[in-house]
Amino acid sequence: MQPVLEVYRSEGFTLWPVARTEPFSYLPLSGTLLPIEVGTAVMGIAEANDIDPEDGRPRRPADPLGAFLHGLLTMEPLFAPGGLRVVDTAAGTTLLPGCCSGIEDWREWWSVLDGHAPSGFLGHEPNSRAELHGDTVRMIVDAERDDSPMIVLPTADLRRLLAGVERDLIAFHRLAASWAERYVPDRAAPLAAALARALDVPPEGSQRVS
Repeated sequence: MQPVLEVYRSEGFTLWPVARTEPFSYLPLSGTLLPIEVGTAVMGIAEANDIDPEDGRPRRPADPLGAFLHGLLTMEPLFAPGGLRVVDTAAGTTLLPGCCSGIEDWREWWSVLDGHAPSGFLGHEPNSRAELHGDTVRMIVDAERDDSPMIVLPTADLRRLLAGVERDLIAFHRLAASWAERYVPDRAAPLAAALARALDVPPEGSQRVS
């Protein structure tokens, strides 16, 4: 189980170094990314929130960097397109985040585990679902198909995997905060705070397992 960010584009971006990626590809987030990959992730999250100001938000700055980061630094709530990718290596089954799914909602998996939600929304096209059945969780790749592949895990294993997801996100956030001090030093602190909100991790980087 990995947190993955959907990246819309990379070509033509010049505000800082980014890796060449295919449009709408998934970038796993962790503490092992290269600086150019961290830059790609920050670009992807900022681009997803690059929306013209409204509802009383400050006007977009004139400088290109400030203008591009404006939505990420001023919007609430924030959106980080993607989610959790789950791979059953034995069966060869992969569950991917669907359209409209975001990393910022990753803690909703705990609601399924704790029985507070009968099924979790993991996006659509495909319409993936995670459902609690006793001591197991069924992850259905496409709930609209009667013959959909699924991944079945004991709840104890899923709790362990979600703890690993949180560690990956916290480690990535620490990398991104250091990256920001090098590439956007004038905006490093607010950018690190915004990324913490977008990833739903503690801004100080301390671990908070649900």
